[in-house]
Amino acid sequence: MTTANAPVLHSDLTPAQRDCLDALPLTGNHLVSGPPGSGKSVLAAHRAVHLALTGRPTLLLSRSNLLRQLLRDTLGGLAVPGTPVEASTAHLWVYRRFGREAPRTEDGWFDWTALIRRAAGAVGETDTAAPHLVVDEGQDLPPGFYRLVRLAAASVTVFADECQRLTETNSTLTEIAGALGRSTGRVEIVGNHRNTREIATLAEHFRTGGIRPGIPFRSGALPELRHYSTTRDVADDIARLAAHNPRDRVGVIVNSARTATDLMRRLERAGLAREPQLYSSAASSGRYRDLDLARPGVVIVHRASAKGLDFDTVVIADAEADSGADPTAATLRMAYYVMITRARERLVVAWQGNRPPRHLEGLGGLVRTG
Repeated sequence: MTTANAPVLHSDLTPAQRDCLDALPLTGNHLVSGPPGSGKSVLAAHRAVHLALTGRPTLLLSRSNLLRQLLRDTLGGLAVPGTPVEASTAHLWVYRRFGREAPRTEDGWFDWTALIRRAAGAVGETDTAAPHLVVDEGQDLPPGFYRLVRLAAASVTVFADECQRLTETNSTLTEIAGALGRSTGRVEIVGNHRNTREIATLAEHFRTGGIRPGIPFRSGALPELRHYSTTRDVADDIARLAAHNPRDRVGVIVNSARTATDLMRRLERAGLAREPQLYSSAASSGRYRDLDLARPGVVIVHRASAKGLDFDTVVIADAEADSGADPTAATLRMAYYVMITRARERLVVAWQGNRPPRHLEGLGGLVRTG
């Protein structure tokens, strides 16, 4: 196959999204940036399928295992016979490429310097087997990862938004482009096809840095800021939301494993039409590791695993956990920016205690209180 742009394989993209794909040659390294709701994950899956048409092995990578599951399901709907493409995590790809004995550092990450030396020593030896790599939510991987894949991959395409950096080891757009090399192509996509105007406006209150994204035209209900006396009351309200919206995917985002476990236990006893799901990164397999993110019902996830996901209704279940944090801190504001923008139609921010957490004060007409 030539290096001309691959044809758009599916018509369920906006003109801007199709233009983005058309702007990406099938060779070289590229960085695609865009705000929440612009369709980066869908575009990443399409990009991976396009690259797989060249006949070279192609991997769609993410840092989060839960996002990997979502990307795997998306790829399943884009399958082209004879052009296999696989969703994987960055960790699994490193193990596959360098073995389970890949050197690690004290912080738990890989020793990127050592891996880069190994990759540099192997350049040219197995060029035909070097894969195309597509990375979704690329801001959550460190610069060392990109210096490594620059040597170990045939091409690298990264989809990222530096306003959504939640991990301790992350990269800015400038760092990603610098690590991939001066010839890295840059493409920006615009538009928010996920949130209502009201949800996006609340998210904008928490955004830090970057270019101000456009506010959607689609309107809906104001987000709600709700005070609860106990976690039991939170669980009862989540059960009511699920019952009143039986076709919805209800995402419950928490900051503590204890809250997640407590809510799961209560929701399992609530007689929901569909069994609630809980994702735990500590689980190696089974019901707390492998989720069906497409079906209606309640899904409980930690905020660190929420990146790249979306739900019809989102409940941020324990905002009081951030009461002691500096309300102006970039990490806190990014966390709420990410969590809020997971919601398509409805958003509830729940808190317990004697007074609202400081970061939820001064929201004025952006929310309804209750």
